[in-house]
This record gives sequence, C-alpha cells and structure tokens, in this order.
Amino acid sequence: MLFHQNGYVSEDPRIEEPRGCGVDRPEDLTDTMDVLIVGTGPAGVIAAAQLSQYPDVNTRMIERRPDRLEIGQADGIQARSVETFQAFGFAEEITQEAYHLREMCFWNPDPINPQNIVRTGRPADDPHGVSEFPHLIVNQARVLDYFLRSAERGPARITPNYGIEFVNLEIDQGQEYPVAVTVRYAAGEREGEERTVRAKYVFGCDGASSRVRKAIGRTLSGQGAHHAWGVMDVLANTDFPDIRTKCAINSVNGSILLIPREGGLLFRMYVDLGEVPENDNHEIRKTPVEEIIRRANKILNPYSVDVKSVAWSSVYEVGHRLTDHFDDVDTEDRGTRVPRVFIAGDACHTHSAKAGQGMNVSMQDGWNLGWKLGAVLSGRADESLLDTYSEERQVIAKNLIDFDREWSTLMATPQDKLPDPTYLEDFYVKTAEFPAGFMTEYQPSLITAGTDHQDFAEGYPVGKRFKSARVQRVCDSMVVHQGHEATADGRWRIHVFADSSVAGADSPTTAFAEWWQNDPSSPLVALRRDDDGDATLFDVDVTYQQPYTDVDITKVPRAFKPQVGPFELNYWERVYAAIPGEDVFDVRKISRDGAVVVVRPDHYVAAVLPLDATAELGEFFAGFLRRG
Repeated sequence: MLFHQNGYVSEDPRIEEPRGCGVDRPEDLTDTMDVLIVGTGPAGVIAAAQLSQYPDVNTRMIERRPDRLEIGQADGIQARSVETFQAFGFAEEITQEAYHLREMCFWNPDPINPQNIVRTGRPADDPHGVSEFPHLIVNQARVLDYFLRSAERGPARITPNYGIEFVNLEIDQGQEYPVAVTVRYAAGEREGEERTVRAKYVFGCDGASSRVRKAIGRTLSGQGAHHAWGVMDVLANTDFPDIRTKCAINSVNGSILLIPREGGLLFRMYVDLGEVPENDNHEIRKTPVEEIIRRANKILNPYSVDVKSVAWSSVYEVGHRLTDHFDDVDTEDRGTRVPRVFIAGDACHTHSAKAGQGMNVSMQDGWNLGWKLGAVLSGRADESLLDTYSEERQVIAKNLIDFDREWSTLMATPQDKLPDPTYLEDFYVKTAEFPAGFMTEYQPSLITAGTDHQDFAEGYPVGKRFKSARVQRVCDSMVVHQGHEATADGRWRIHVFADSSVAGADSPTTAFAEWWQNDPSSPLVALRRDDDGDATLFDVDVTYQQPYTDVDITKVPRAFKPQVGPFELNYWERVYAAIPGEDVFDVRKISRDGAVVVVRPDHYVAAVLPLDATAELGEFFAGFLRRG
C-alpha cells in the first residue's frame, strides 16, 4: 500500500483524501452529471468503486430502495471475484466472515434401497488449483456493502441516492449531456415527484426487468427450461451429515443443491419443484415455503430437516436469456456514434443460480465498463474505447449461458437418466475452471493485442486474467503475490521480466528502461501531462532472474523506481526478484531473454512482448490512449 507520498499520514490510509467532485459533494442528485448509474446491484457498485478513483468524473448512483440491501439473492463468490476484492482492498475482511468451500459432496439413490440417498463422492472444490484464493459463500448484501464503502472512501466520494427510481430516458447526441433521464422519488418527503436530469453516460444495473434496457429498445431473448426450483435460506436442525458442506443431492424424489452459508448455522437449499406445464402462467411461483420444506424432506430421506426459521425464500423458473448488445448502438451503427447507455448483469443476461455465476459475472461487467468510462471522461482515452464493452462482455455472457444450461439441466436429471452414475461429479471436476471465473479470454481488439509473442510468457495468456505468482521484493525481502499488489486504481500495469543480466548492466532490460523513461515515443513520455508523476497512468515493475540478495537496488534503473508525490520520493517497492525453488520464470514459462507483460486496469493481460518491441508497445497505447 502506497501512502505518505504527500506527507505523513496518521489516519486510516485506506480512506483517500477527497479531490475533484469529491470535495463538498452535494447530497441531492445533481441536475447534470458525467455518469448516472441506475441500481446498486453488483455491477453498479463495482462501477461506482472504480469511478471513485476518477475524481474529475462526476458520477451519481440512484437506487429505488429506500436503503441498503439487507437480504441478497446471490451468495456464491468464485475465486476470480475474490481476486477482484483484493484489487479493491477488502478480500481479507470478507474472507474472514465468509464460508469457505473446500469440497462438494455428491449424494445419489442407494443402489440397495433407492428411496434412500447415500454419499457417492466428495471431490475437492478446486481440484486443479486454479487460484490461490478460496471459493466463498457470503450474502450479496455484504458484497455490496464493501464495494459501496470503497466508493465512499475513494477521492470522488461516491454514495448512492436511495429512494429514486429510473422512469425513462431520451438521447440527443447534440447536447453536452446527451442523455435526458426522467427519475421519480420513490420514498421520503418528495415521494412521487418526477424530475429530469442529464448525463453524458447512463449505466443500467437495474435487474432482469430493467427499465433502462427497455428504454434503449433492447430485449432479452431465449427460452426457459420449464423447470422450477424453490430456494430458501434457513436455520434448522438436521441429522443430514453434510449439512455444512456444499452438496448436489439427487434422489428418486427430486434434487437439492445445498449451500452452507456464512456464520456457521445458516444454509441454503435449492429444492427441485419439477417440470412446469407451459400453461402454468407462473402459478408455480406461488408455492408456499411449507411445500418447499416438505419436498426437501422427501428428497433427503432417510434424513430430515427441522426448519426453525426461514430468513428468505423464493421460487424461480430457470431461464436463459440474452440481449444482442449491451449498449444502445446497433451493429450497423457501430463506429458512427458513441454509445451513451449501457446495461449489465441481469439487465442483459439471465440464467439459473446453480453455477453461482450471476453476481460474479455482473461484477466483471461493471469493472470492465467502470475503468473505460473513467479513462474516457478524464480525457485519457478515445471514446472508441467504449465500444469494447459490449463487444467483450456479450460474448462472455453467451458462454456463461451455454455452460449454465448444461449444468442446470444435469442438476435436474435423475441419476439413472445420466450416461453413467458419476457423470455429474465428473462434469463438476472437469469444468471447475469455468465457474471459478478463469475461462474468460478476450479476443484481439483495440485493447487486447494478438498472440504473436505469446511464447515469451506462455503462462500469461493474452486476453485472460493475469494469474498471480509469488516473487520476492528486493528492498525488504518480502515475498508477495505480484498480482495482489495491483489495486483497482485505473492504471495500466507494465510487468517487465528482466533478461539474465544483473541489475544496471548494459542489457535489453536497461535499454527498455531508458526508452520507457526518456524516449518521446514511450507512452510514459508521450501521454504525460504537466501535473503527472512517473506512476500516474502506468504502474511499472521489474522482476530479475537472480535471488534478491544478488540485486543491487541502487543500480536498478529509475523507470522501475518511480518518483512519487510532490516531494518526488523514490519508490522502491516495485523491484522484485525470482524466488529460488519457486522461480516465476519457470512457474509462468517466461523466456530467459526477458519479456514485457501489459495488464489492463481490470487485470486482464493485454499484450506479451519481447523487451526490444518498444515500437509495438508505443503503437499499442497510441491506438486508444490520449494525453488529454
């Protein structure tokens, strides 16, 4: 954590000084704004937390509810999301209060007495070791709390305006604030009052019944699975032995997906309610919780559950639906005008809760757009950057729906109808990396380069998230996860993996550092504003192949020891060394000739280049970044 660069700080360094729009921020919704976020769901709050790092961008957020969410529908937190929490500074806190998934138990009909269920498998939750972070269960409301805290602690001091709902919008591209938004006060002294505010961009995070989506003419298309599930969070006593373990329970009487919740006592059950007739007209949704409990007990035979309290319950029908674009620009108009309205999460993709993906994918939607809006509105990037949001995230949502359709269908299929008795368990193990959030792979675009130089760092696939590995910090010998040092501050990461020469020697690494710091074609020089520091737009580090004891930090080039703050203090904590026996060059298959790995603000690998490909690196950033 970097602080003291502006002088000694004795208060909590996680609370940044207000700057720009964060100074004397009006409590009421302003008449004009740069970004209006509609809804405080997962996509909305992470976008707000990211945009809070752009104090010159006036961001407002409205929420129809009169106050914070108390009971969240989602609860599964995949490892990729915990990586994201680390970037926003609260992974350790939320991990402490969450339930940790270690394994998943599979229960099926007893071959001797099919009316009873027996445990048939218990594979590890992360059988492939895809992340150093755990798979967690925690109430969605707490996730929102943490992101809202991050938004409020950022220099822009973003907080929601509760009790205000979105009504409609109109776009006039000729205006400075092109989007006219009608809002209505839904609570408080002004309840019922309507007013019009204007924004440069609107981000609709307002759920499956999204009014923002409807206002831009987008529709959710697809089909339901004609299958219903009752879900309930309960406090109960039971003799079922795996009640504190995630379970897929398949019996002759139906299926249950069991999810232990945080706190040691609460657990969730998704209870199979069976096929839904086409003429049901959603009558199944009126199923009382008592019937859900009765069915759960029938499925659990010979075990039983004695429910003492129901914290939350609902009935839903599985549906897989998707919009064709996640913004207001049609395919034929792409490139002719700037998208002004965006949608995310359930507003543009819906699926079942079985794979634990809804909240997780929505957060990545919000982060993807958040830094892009911040970069454009702060003058750091061309408006064409905004076209990449729909381009990237719509494909990811389609892949998710395809996966979820297969998984939810398998969950509802009796064991005797599967290809073999362990088919569901095998599918779970085989596909573990997808639900964990690590199969996202952005294709070549304005901000994702090609793979011509991938062999220089095979362990950092271009388009996929930067998979952290451990290195040793030279200045203090601290062993750290390199990826964990990157915060969600909107900066680009330039990871330089040195050639085999020692620090300070005449080498490709030293030549790169000299180019980066001083050459007019270097992005640092070409894009630098008068008030920028060395590390304002880019966070550059270096990892040497030698042990830390063999790296003379006084000979490391200045490009890797930036001067920060008004006192121009030398920051040494971005100089690393390989760990003997755990060499990052071996772990991530990095060329011993060195490599440059470029990572986007949302921590996806944008490019892999050799050390001497400085022209390519300069051209890459020149394609979309601006000095402003």
